Amino acid sequence: MGRSITNILKQAKPRERTVMVCIRGDLAGKAERLSEEISRVSEDWEPADLTEEHPARALSAELKEVRDQVRATEVPFTLRYIGDKAYSDLLAAHPSEKDGELFNDATFPRALIVAACVDPVMTEDQAAELFEVLNQGEIQKLANAAWDVHTSADLVPFSLAASALLAALGGER
Repeated sequence: MGRSITNILKQAKPRERTVMVCIRGDLAGKAERLSEEISRVSEDWEPADLTEEHPARALSAELKEVRDQVRATEVPFTLRYIGDKAYSDLLAAHPSEKDGELFNDATFPRALIVAACVDPVMTEDQAAELFEVLNQGEIQKLANAAWDVHTSADLVPFSLAASALLAALGGER
């Protein structure tokens, strides 16, 4: 006998994804500047004698500190599938003005972020305020996560890092 749809429905949960969003663009910019400076001084530097310390050494220590600060200011955003009807209604509320396109690519992704974000919950006005501070890369990270929980069919994403760690530890546990 087959499985019961009632039992399947009891176990079913909507797909979720959590992404880390850097809310301190100033620190991210500082990290980029330091990385560029390290590259520049590494190309031009020639020691006067064997005791001279490479100038990139101090810059690298500063970069590590800034990267740690960036990681400390990243905030988790959890997005969850909103359901078939709500998703369909959201698509209908943001029709494309171009033939052959499913949705308005200027308004739908942001509306999907607001609808799918369950932690932290935000209004459209709050999202608009947030998007005035976040750069396009961080906004795209949220949009990709919102899109993925609604359209991705991969149930368990492959992680090269996890596979390598398991192999180094002697296999799966």
